[in-house]
This record gives sequence, C-alpha cells and structure tokens, in this order.
Amino acid sequence: MITVHHLNNSRSQRVLWLLEELGLNYEIVRYERDPSMFAPPELRAIHPLGKSPVITDDGLTVAETGAIVEYLLETYGAGRLVPSDPKARQQMRYWLHYAEGSAMPLLLLKLVASQIPARVPALIRPIASLISKGLDAKMVAPGLKTHLAFWEASLKETGWFAGDALSAADIMMSFPVEAAVSRAGAADRPVLKAFIERIHARDAYQRALARGGPYAYA
Repeated sequence: MITVHHLNNSRSQRVLWLLEELGLNYEIVRYERDPSMFAPPELRAIHPLGKSPVITDDGLTVAETGAIVEYLLETYGAGRLVPSDPKARQQMRYWLHYAEGSAMPLLLLKLVASQIPARVPALIRPIASLISKGLDAKMVAPGLKTHLAFWEASLKETGWFAGDALSAADIMMSFPVEAAVSRAGAADRPVLKAFIERIHARDAYQRALARGGPYAYA
C-alpha cells in the first residue's frame, strides 16, 4: 500500500491528485503545520529533513515531489500521463524539474518577503516593511513577471504544459500556478486562470481534495 505523508496546504496535494488520476489505492497520514507554518517534527521520523511530501511504498521511502511523480509513473503509470510524442515527453521532463527548481524559489521568496514585517519587533517594523517592499520590487516582482509570461505562452496553444492533453507536467505545475494566482499577481492573467479552472474541474482533482482535506489554493 502506498502511504502519503500529507501536510496541509502543501506540495503534497499534487501527489494525491496524481494518485487519483492513476486510480491507485493509497492511504494518507496527515500532518498539520505549526503556528509558524513549519512542518511538525513528527515528519522527521519518516525522512531526516522532515518535509512533505514523502511517500512510503513496500519499504521504500521517496521524498521530493518530482522524484515521487517519476517513481509513481515508472512503477504504476503504464504510460499514463506521459505524452507519446518525444518532443512533448521532453517538455514534460523539463516542467517536472522546472516547477521546483525555478518556479517555487521565486514564489517562496515572495512569501518570505511578505512575512518579514510581521515577524520583527514592532519598533523596527517600519524599516522591515521598507526592506520587504524593496526586495519585492527590485528582485521578486520582475522575475515573477517574466516567469508568469513564460507560463502563459507555454499554455496558450493547447492549454497544457506538455502536448495536447493532461500530463504529469500539469500536475507538477499546478502548485506554482495556484500559488501565483493566489498571492503573486497572476489572478488577472486569463490563460493561467483558465488552466486553474480546467484542472480544478477534473473529477480526480476533486477526489484528491476530498481525501486530503482543506486546501487553501482550491
């Protein structure tokens, strides 16, 4: 039995969605973030870094979303969610790595910058707010603008990130796009909004929500 160690409002929601799309049996062990929004220490018993997502399957522990996606596709996918066209397959491989390697660091930096004023003593909050706004304006926002335009251009032709149908690339990119629409100025981009509406309407996505519990980006 595949076990998903699932943290609320996290990247692990994608793993549940993938499992539902593949029609696999699995069980969930749920973890809740602490007041500081960090994963609880109990996750370190599963993997030394104490991060989610992590899955266990037949004595094997697999961490990192991209590695989990590749493992599930190679072990149980039987060719599903992988484009048959070689060029589209390479595109899928690119997005599997891009989602965490390029997209999420910028979104995380934006989140961290927005949290700075609230996490310092009140006396220096005005200075912290200036630092936060400067960091966002000079470093984060320009980079995000470039990436969001890249996403839109990539989706514009077929509505999917790799090929002309849903693939693992779309599942991996769902979390960055959801986060960007929620907190990074992507809500006014029609192509990205249409992508979100399309994936949220899928039965497998809705089943994953029902199994995983409340999810802020849905």
